Amino acid sequence: MSIQFRSRRRIRKAVFPVAGLGTRFLPATKTVPKEMLPIVDRPLIQYAVDEAIDAGCDTLVFVTNRYKHSVADYFDKAYELEEKLERAGKIEQLELIRNVVPAGIQVIFVTQTEALGLGHAVLCAKPVIGDEPFAVLLPDDLIWNRGPGALRQMADAAEFSGASVIAVQDVPREKTSSYGIVATESFANRQGRISAIVEKPKPDQAPSTLAVVGRYILNPAIFDLLESTRVGAGGEIQLTDGIAELMKYEAVDAYRFQGARFDCGTHLGLIEATIRYALDHETLSDAARDLMQNALSEMGFAEVA
Repeated sequence: MSIQFRSRRRIRKAVFPVAGLGTRFLPATKTVPKEMLPIVDRPLIQYAVDEAIDAGCDTLVFVTNRYKHSVADYFDKAYELEEKLERAGKIEQLELIRNVVPAGIQVIFVTQTEALGLGHAVLCAKPVIGDEPFAVLLPDDLIWNRGPGALRQMADAAEFSGASVIAVQDVPREKTSSYGIVATESFANRQGRISAIVEKPKPDQAPSTLAVVGRYILNPAIFDLLESTRVGAGGEIQLTDGIAELMKYEAVDAYRFQGARFDCGTHLGLIEATIRYALDHETLSDAARDLMQNALSEMGFAEVA
């Protein structure tokens, strides 16, 4: 079947799958969802939301489970807190909680009744997305960049080509079994046509070392394909398998984004992100650097250059 291109439409809607249990971070995540773990003074989910808004999205769809109330509470209006801050004249703090999302941004919550995988979580958003291209952001993957966010870079590429676009980065071959891995045709301007995609292949079976990370721009045809996707790796409906089917009918491109990715689904990734954002913080950077140097010195390590 020939490749079909859709009209070049800018994404307006973003899906955030946040129904996972976050067991790696127990006991903290017994009561605090992993998406609410802080990087300096903001939760992980806030960074993903800001990235989506930066890319032009005005509708944010959170796919959650029936137990995760704190994510919804975070985006809801806190009347008592706002009133208390206003009475105390703490205007700066008041604006911080009022501007979690700017005016004009719609926030929608959809419940994933069973933990059936990322593909199923995305499928749960179908009634809200409708027949238009959309983004998927995994808050665990925090992407830091001084310029345009990773999703905005991808949205520009998708708008130009009309193809679905998936974020990728090179990983060590011994780690391919932790990722979806793609094979591509030659790259041009950070973008390459995907010729194969495999979910968590063993290192000796991986078609490349280009790993899929948590940013996707997908054409809505993916929904019909996910509805017929069988259970795959890990006993779940894998988004990777749906994308593999989509490639039979439409173009899907890999995109090497500009920026540093932190895997905040791991302890070390969360620590690394906290250090990087502290060192880049407008008011905390100098103090953070001094604290790190002092700690390393006290432990007998060489001073940070």
